[in-house]
Amino acid sequence: MCSSYMVTFCSQRSKKSVDMEICRREDKLEISELDPFLAELLRQIPASTNPDGTPAAEKRLFSPPADRSKTEQCSEWKLYVEPELRRLFRTAAETVAADLEQLNGNEKPFANRKLRIPTQHADAWLNALNQARLVIAAKYNFSDGELCDHYRSPIGSRRDLGLFQLNFYGFLQEFILREIDDCPEKPSD
Repeated sequence: MCSSYMVTFCSQRSKKSVDMEICRREDKLEISELDPFLAELLRQIPASTNPDGTPAAEKRLFSPPADRSKTEQCSEWKLYVEPELRRLFRTAAETVAADLEQLNGNEKPFANRKLRIPTQHADAWLNALNQARLVIAAKYNFSDGELCDHYRSPIGSRRDLGLFQLNFYGFLQEFILREIDDCPEKPSD
């Protein structure tokens, strides 16, 4: 184990603090003591990566590499690169969805649930979290000021919830990146 983070979250429903622990244990990133609200936000990651119905999100995820006046370059991008990006995005979301299956079922109350993410899935998680954040930001057309306001409270609308979700996903990205950077994989013999 390299490091551990304790996150205190005040549940909107119960108005009591819940401590969620995030740490690395051997070859897994572990999130324990999951609050039902945060568990639901985690479950929404794969669906949140879908830009369908949000042209601004499509444009953000699949923007051409050059000005539209460079038609040859843009058409080659659309023909060769965009399909591979879509495949990579879909694969990352599928990997995250498979990891999140741990949160389905009724064997334990959510307050004691743990999510264990294999470290070899870290890239897929970073990819899916980034996609979700880009899609959410485009969907709600958040301003730069809103995106920088990490203390916004309370959650009074679906838009406020989207901003909280975007920030929560950013926190998870930061944790994953720190753990990957701080704890390099052991070289194989």
